[in-house]
Amino acid sequence: MVAANERPTILLLPGLLCDASVWSAHIEALRPHAQVLVADYSQHDSLEAMARSALAMVDGPIIAIGHSMGARVAMEMVHLAPERIEKMALIDTGVDSRRDGEEAKRQVLVDLAFAEGMGTLADRWLPPMLHVDRVEDQALLAPLKAMVMRATPEQHQRQIRALLNRPNLVPRLPDIACPTLVMVGRQDRWSPLAQHEEMAARIPNAELVVIEDSGHMTLLEQPEQVSRALLRWLGFENETAGARGAAAMGR
Repeated sequence: MVAANERPTILLLPGLLCDASVWSAHIEALRPHAQVLVADYSQHDSLEAMARSALAMVDGPIIAIGHSMGARVAMEMVHLAPERIEKMALIDTGVDSRRDGEEAKRQVLVDLAFAEGMGTLADRWLPPMLHVDRVEDQALLAPLKAMVMRATPEQHQRQIRALLNRPNLVPRLPDIACPTLVMVGRQDRWSPLAQHEEMAARIPNAELVVIEDSGHMTLLEQPEQVSRALLRWLGFENETAGARGAAAMGR
């Protein structure tokens, strides 16, 4: 467990088969203003266990920022320990429970990973996650594929189990008391804009931000837009401007 300090603690929560690499640009942007940690719950097979492990990483209040499955973990954290979550950002995610036919579709990918390896899974799974115009953009795809290949079929199976057993979060949304940022790529085909509009409408103190020209992997597709939105929402933009002004006066 990391002890709390005077600076705010930001806990970044990765999505399915994602790791700290998806947050690299955002860690660089946020680190001057806060203690920044990235959760690793790759050994867990339920959202509750993931949330408990994330909460145990640090003592004291947390700003939870989650992408996709990680945003579901953030919502589980605020359900388990609302007094510890100061702010929460939910990026490219959803609040529904398992859909009809979903288990069979996901099982195809679980079986594929075991039979043919994580590289084959990446080739099948990643393109629909991206803006339709970037499905063959190797500069974007190569690091994503390398990340997926760092994971294992067993990790994939555990995380799919967690997602299939996810709760319906719609009834919980009106009870979220902390300031909440709801962010989505405008061209996200997996978690569309309309469902984020509904989420933001149901959460009492929520702000909706739309990332332009981006699919589901906004963190990597449009890192500058995402970092700017986070810095502004967290109130760090003024700190950055103040620091630049002070440096200019010192020259």
